[in-house]
Amino acid sequence: MEPVELTDGAVLLSPPTEADVDAIFDACQDPEIQAWTTVPSPYEREHAEGFVREWVLAGWSENRHATWAIREGGALRGMVGLAMRPPGSAEIGYWMSREGRGRGLLHRAVLLALGWAFDAPDGPRLEQVEWRAFAGNWPSWRVAWRAGFRFEAAVRLGVSHQGTRRDDWGGTLLRDDPREPVAPWPATTIAAPVPPEGPIRAVR
Repeated sequence: MEPVELTDGAVLLSPPTEADVDAIFDACQDPEIQAWTTVPSPYEREHAEGFVREWVLAGWSENRHATWAIREGGALRGMVGLAMRPPGSAEIGYWMSREGRGRGLLHRAVLLALGWAFDAPDGPRLEQVEWRAFAGNWPSWRVAWRAGFRFEAAVRLGVSHQGTRRDDWGGTLLRDDPREPVAPWPATTIAAPVPPEGPIRAVR
């Protein structure tokens, strides 16, 4: 795959570069990102360097991962990516810095990534995109739900994270599905816990 830039006029998606290492390192010090994503914990500067120099570059060149920095007005606000699952599928992942949360930037970024994945003439023309998150990550599910994903799985102790087993959630979006909510919040097709009261925690 050739790296591409995507924009809707408010958000720009472009592959992260060496110039982004400090911003990525700073953002990933957030305990919420470390708790709800698969980034290393503790997160060292060498992790950000390896992510940019190895993961991102190899992912694009070897058709394994499409990874973008989410930018607003030149500032890096988060990350969104697609891990390819051939044939015709990928898993979406994302995180957003504290500065970028609560303003719809991640929703815009996810729609841009999905548009490229499903519809772009020079994109992979996927048939399905999968979403997964640690159980209880309501902000991540809210982003996926808003983009049209259908909640389809709650797997007990379904994933390993930082040396322990955690419950896992999953959902899917097909190419021809509407990219908007298809059921009332919490929009699950199986029994799932009621969203907790109080602040919703960080996205995966």
